[in-house]
Amino acid sequence: MTLSMTSLFPADEPNIDGSIHPAFHAVENALRHQLKNFAGGAAVCVYHRGECVVDLWGGSRDSEGSPWLEQTMAPSFSTTKGVASTLLHMMVDRGLVKYDDRVVEYWPEFGQAGKADITVRQVLAHQSGLYHIRQMIDHADRMLDWDHMIHAIERTEPIHEPGTRTGYHGLTYGYLVGEIIQRVTGEKFPDLVQSEIAQPLGLDGMFIGTPEHEIPRAAELIFPEIMQRLKNLPFVGVAETSLARISKCLRLIGVDSDLSSIFDALAPRGISNFDFGSPESLRVAIPAGNGLFTARSLAKMYAALANGGELDGVRLLSAKTLRQAAQVQRPTGKQSVIPFDMRWRLGYHGVATTRGFPKEAFGHFGFGGSGAWADPSRELAVALIVNSGLGSPFGDLRTARISGAALTSVRGRLVS
Repeated sequence: MTLSMTSLFPADEPNIDGSIHPAFHAVENALRHQLKNFAGGAAVCVYHRGECVVDLWGGSRDSEGSPWLEQTMAPSFSTTKGVASTLLHMMVDRGLVKYDDRVVEYWPEFGQAGKADITVRQVLAHQSGLYHIRQMIDHADRMLDWDHMIHAIERTEPIHEPGTRTGYHGLTYGYLVGEIIQRVTGEKFPDLVQSEIAQPLGLDGMFIGTPEHEIPRAAELIFPEIMQRLKNLPFVGVAETSLARISKCLRLIGVDSDLSSIFDALAPRGISNFDFGSPESLRVAIPAGNGLFTARSLAKMYAALANGGELDGVRLLSAKTLRQAAQVQRPTGKQSVIPFDMRWRLGYHGVATTRGFPKEAFGHFGFGGSGAWADPSRELAVALIVNSGLGSPFGDLRTARISGAALTSVRGRLVS
């Protein structure tokens, strides 16, 4: 395979550095389009058939216009859930956890307040009814205290009968999964990310709970001006009431979706002023939302999953466990938080691209626009990290465009 350097470009084009296989220039074009139309910077990495075929970065890593560097990492919000889920699947592979066991078998205190029968599978499939963080804690800053969050979850009743609804656990997911992992290993979650995934694969930037000396590599999060204005508006209560009314109307036409639950899951008090990109936040582990990654590291982890669980002689998962992890879970038919079916696997969701919905693909996207995924049927893995824009908890059009360009390139490479 021949990679061409892309550090030479017309003066009016965005500055992009890195390397790319000639068959994947559609990905480069998609990245250039993105950098022209959005502030900040980005990095993209693609693996195909176990080879790194795209490794590009460009734009600005901060509001001062400092260039994005090869070693720059970006806070990547819910993209973090894919890494946390992979780590739990590794524990299943070793016989430390079983998907259909009750969580209390590993975490006895969890069984309080009507949670004794919740299974690991229900947690991974977002069906445990424990997404309502707004009712669990008095301020978003509590998320910086792992023990406080664990005790809050232990005391909380499910907001609905477990297994009867699918409700995206936007902020609680990481504590649920992370505490199960800590209970069965006796080790801290940030250390396990390093010892079990980052170090064996030789990753250059994958942290959930970042050491102090790595934080200077973090890109600054740059949000649109509208976000700053919204912080000062008392809109949560009004919007919550409006969405509750819309949900009632939807139920009249047979759509059972609780839209007001978005605030329960994603808006604990004080969240508008909570800075996921601050050094204070990055130093602690919030495994649902504060991973600090390079695109290169995310793509390589997913490349192992796209390659039967193994890459370069390092096996993360057995083929059997990988099949179970990637299997679409039976939907409940009733949705909370996200009003449509995300085609949940065990901790991963389906993948939307500008070239359709690849049937076998799975991964996790995040608020702000980051995302990473694997498609075993194509032996393909794609990762995008950004530091600007709004997006949604499950990515945005930038993620879909990069992903679509990667699919187009794979088809072209196979034909040529």
